[in-house]
Amino acid sequence: MNAARRRKIYERFAAANPAPHTELAYSTPFELLVAVVLSAQATDVSVNKATAKLFPVANTPAAILALGEDELKSYIKTIGLFNTKAKNILKTCHTLVAEHGGEVPRDRDALEALPGVGRKTANVVLNSAFGEPTIAVDTHIFRVANRTGIAPGANVRAVEDELVRVTPDEFKHNAHHWLLLHGRYVCKARKPACPTCLIADLCEYRDKTTA
Repeated sequence: MNAARRRKIYERFAAANPAPHTELAYSTPFELLVAVVLSAQATDVSVNKATAKLFPVANTPAAILALGEDELKSYIKTIGLFNTKAKNILKTCHTLVAEHGGEVPRDRDALEALPGVGRKTANVVLNSAFGEPTIAVDTHIFRVANRTGIAPGANVRAVEDELVRVTPDEFKHNAHHWLLLHGRYVCKARKPACPTCLIADLCEYRDKTTA
């Protein structure tokens, strides 16, 4: 895909949704960090239902540590892998209190050093909480980037690197959200909604659906 076509795609995303944001509910960087950790192999809807009950009770590292593992699990037990996630969240809270004054660091290496926090989670936090022009790549974005031809890559990191390389600077902050939402609601895995897609004429997918 050439640069001109790619720019047109981003321009259409921007016109249709000029201020995209994550569908996870949060009000602080720490709440976002917890929500993203919980969202692994879970839907944003299920995470929001759990955090709507958890955050009014405990939304700081110290408060969650005070809850303890069993109490934390009672709030997140409806989410997949909740046992492992609870342990990781508590370890992360301990690290945040011990090493970062209870604050979420605005640093990739420090974020990725937290238990249960990988590159994708760090990218989401850096982007949504701190306004950094990072591009997190999940299964939706990986699919859209390859299927459309925007940024093909053999693995998640390759797609991320290519997106960072080819996405015009003015679109980098929002690119993650546009591509994720497009993959979640339009360019779906089993049957993409090509007839109603706003970039169908620019997309390079060869097997477009007709109905």
